[in-house]
Amino acid sequence: MRKGFLVGLLIGVLLLGAAACISSANANPVASSEAQSLSNLDGNSQWSGIWVSGEGKITVVPDVAILTIGVEAQASTVQEAIDEAAVAMDQVIATLRANGVAEKDIETQWFNIYPVRSWIDGGYELLLGYRVTNMVTANIRDVEATGRIIDAVAQAGEDFIQIQGVSFTVDDPSQYYAEARAEAVADAKARAQQLADLAGVQLGKPFYISESGGFVPIYCDYRIAMSEGGLVPPTPISPGETEITLTVQMAFAIQ
Repeated sequence: MRKGFLVGLLIGVLLLGAAACISSANANPVASSEAQSLSNLDGNSQWSGIWVSGEGKITVVPDVAILTIGVEAQASTVQEAIDEAAVAMDQVIATLRANGVAEKDIETQWFNIYPVRSWIDGGYELLLGYRVTNMVTANIRDVEATGRIIDAVAQAGEDFIQIQGVSFTVDDPSQYYAEARAEAVADAKARAQQLADLAGVQLGKPFYISESGGFVPIYCDYRIAMSEGGLVPPTPISPGETEITLTVQMAFAIQ
């Protein structure tokens, strides 16, 4: 009888211990999960190491001016408007070519024909005629000649001319990309080294490199000369400067 009592007591103690273990594990699932995550981290994790970004900027003077010009003609019939616009545009393009703009550097941007209407008393719509718009862009590779060319095409297009503006860019930015890339990598290395020094660790080799950016911005700078009399100087055009920017992301191992 006493032996059976002892066996029953022992089984009860074991069951209580197992229940306590299960309750403890369920009471803190976050700690259990964190322990599991930490156990999976090692030196080969993709998030280990020092991650930095570096930037390289190169200031350049644009060597191409992009002139956006066109003609607009309005007449009572579509054909009349088309003919007037065609004659004016032929004169504009001929002037561009005569001033050294190559055929490959002249590109049509849009061509529109639309009716011109007006509302009169009584809610009636009156058709006034038709308007034709023809716009092109011309890449001027002799930037210093931009003002002179603008004046020439304005005179050639007469009252039909439209000059939307002029913008600037770089024809071949590849050499500037290489310089900006070198600056960006050097900047990233310097940042990583500083972080390693502050953290008291030794910087290892990079195991991740990615590049972004690398485009040449196009910006406008269009000013028309004003004169109070006498000889009117050529339209002043200044290309100014622009920046080519590259960004790299790098990750370095910790030794």
